[in-house]
Order: sequence, then structure tokens, then C-alpha cells
Amino acid sequence: MNRTTLIDVAVCLAAAVFLTGCGSKVEADGKAEAPPPAVVEHEGDGNIFKVDHAEQFPLVTASEYDAAPTLNVTGAISADISRNIPVISLAAGRIVEIDARLGDTVKKGQLLLKVQSQDIAQAFSDYRQAVADETLSKAQLDRSKILYEKGAIPQKDLEVAEDTDIKAKVTVETAVEHLRVLGADINHPSSTVEIRAPVSGVITDQQVTNAAGTQGLASPNPFTISDTSEVWIICDVYENDLSFVRIGEFADVHLNAYPNVTLKAHIQNILPTLDPNIRTAKVRLQVENPGMLRFGMFVTATFRGLQKEVHAVLPASAVLHLHDRDWAYAPAGGGRFRRLEVVGGNMLAGNMQEIVSGLKPGQQVVKNALVLQATVEQ
Repeated sequence: MNRTTLIDVAVCLAAAVFLTGCGSKVEADGKAEAPPPAVVEHEGDGNIFKVDHAEQFPLVTASEYDAAPTLNVTGAISADISRNIPVISLAAGRIVEIDARLGDTVKKGQLLLKVQSQDIAQAFSDYRQAVADETLSKAQLDRSKILYEKGAIPQKDLEVAEDTDIKAKVTVETAVEHLRVLGADINHPSSTVEIRAPVSGVITDQQVTNAAGTQGLASPNPFTISDTSEVWIICDVYENDLSFVRIGEFADVHLNAYPNVTLKAHIQNILPTLDPNIRTAKVRLQVENPGMLRFGMFVTATFRGLQKEVHAVLPASAVLHLHDRDWAYAPAGGGRFRRLEVVGGNMLAGNMQEIVSGLKPGQQVVKNALVLQATVEQ
């Protein structure tokens, strides 16, 4: 029994030794198949790095791209002054009702507020008196015509009656026009006048509250309605960069609030006077409002020059954004790579990156700069 047990133990030990050896061999074979790790050596120059296996970092050649020089300036959205329509009340009085608020979108003819006015009451009184005088003068003229035909009165009395009737009609017309100017409805006599929107748009300014008073044209406009279908963009352009701006052409507009949106703005005007302190000129652009533009928004306007420039183009993966700068790794021979500072431009189709400066077409750089940078930092 004891001999059998010893044999079993010996067999188990032999099997364990055999399996351990096999495992070591498999592990050794796996390590032999993997590429050797890249060992980085830092040179005296902080932008040059040497690696033992440079073939692990494939290269790509910068291609050529014809681009017009660009100028990027900041600006702000403002209202088109010609599309700002004031709402006025010619009648002085007390505001008894407000039916719109700042920021509301209103339609032409929509009720905005009501004003109770002594001017309206007096105008209706004058109108009624004028109508009564006209009725009396007409009756007197008809009577004078009959008497004149009978020979009871001379012609001069008939002429006086005709003149009185004409003046009475003029007085009625004047009273009607006065009511119309004040905004009153002649068919609905009331001391309260309704102020309605003269145009459709957005209320961008409000200067009245309930129970406040208004003195007609002597008071601030109760409301200002702006047509926001088209807006202005006011940019400051330095004197040395004015050659990029040409009236009648278009500029690309990028919104800070919507980075993925690009709009085309028409260059309308360059103001004739420069700011004497910072040497900039005001440039006015006009752009259609797709509905997202708000007054006061900041934008970036891109103007393009006339002469073409040759820039390099790389895959986006070859450009590393590090410490607010753009970098690319170029081979320096002997397994070394030099880190180059470049200035990135626009993103192009096919996930390509325009290089404005720091690299020329035809130069080679590492295709994946992030992988090399990660290796360097290990």
C-alpha cells in the first residue's frame, strides 16, 4: 500500500514539472514574437529624441495645398438701424393697459398698449362741434337758395351762406384728420386710444409700465420693434489689415455660441474714420438671420486675401496639440526625431489639417504624433 502511494506521488510530481516547462516555453515563444519595445534616449536638445526602433513609427509626406491668405477678426451682432421701428403715441395721457413685453414677437397691427388721453377727448369734442356746425351751415345754405330763387334775399347773402358751408366742411375734415393722427377710431368715440404695432418683428426696447404717463413726442418711445430677419455684424479691423476687406464681397462668420455653424456675410461698408487710439476701422457686415442670432453675440469673421499661398497639408493624426501649441515630429536621421512647432490652419476634407507655417510641402513627419509623444513620456 505504501509502495503504491509513493509511485502515485512520483507520477504527479513528474507531470507537474512537465507542465511547468511547457508553460515557460509558450510564454517564451510569445515574448519572442512581440516587437521589441522602443527605448527613448533624450538628446541635449529638448526637441530631439532618439528611439531604438524608429521603424515602429511610420512616416507621412506633407502634401501641397493652395490657399488664400485669411484674416480672422472678432465682432458683435447688432441691429440693422434701418430695421428698428419706434412705436410712438402722439396722444399724451396715462397708460391704462400694456399688452406686449420686451422680447415678444409681434405682428403688424397687434395691440401693444392703451392710453387714456385728454387730447383724444378734446379731439372728439371738436369733431362733434364741427359736424353740428356743418349741419347748420348746410341747412342755412338750402334756405338761402330757396329765398334767393323767390327774390327774397340778394345774391350776396347767398354767397355768404355758401362760404359758411364750405368752411364748415373744412372744419369737419380737419377734425377727422386730427383724430386719425392721434390714432382714434372715428366710429368708436372714446378717450382711450389703442397703440398698435406698425410692423412685424421683435420688441427690443420698452420704456413704459402700467399706470405710467406719456407726453406724446416729448416722451421716450414706448416700444422699439426690430426686424431681425437680417442683422449687422460690426468688426474692428486694424489699419494694416484693411487690404483683406473689400466692399461687396463675402466673409465667413463663425459663432462662439454655435461653433459648427458657418454663415456667409456681405461686406457692406468700411467706416471712413479710424479709431485714433488703436488704429482700427469699423467694418459692417450684413447677414441673414437663420433664427439663432441674438444682438450682442460675439462672432469671428474670416476675410480672404486675393493672392494664393502654398501651404502644407497633413493627416490630422500627424499634428499634436500640446500646451496650446501645435507640434509635428520630423525624422532627423539615426533613429532620431525632431519636434517641430507648426501653426495649424483649417480642417480640410478627409480629416486633413492645413499647416499655415512651420512645415513645407514634401517634408516627412511621423504619421501618428500622439503615439510617439506617449512613448517619449514613458
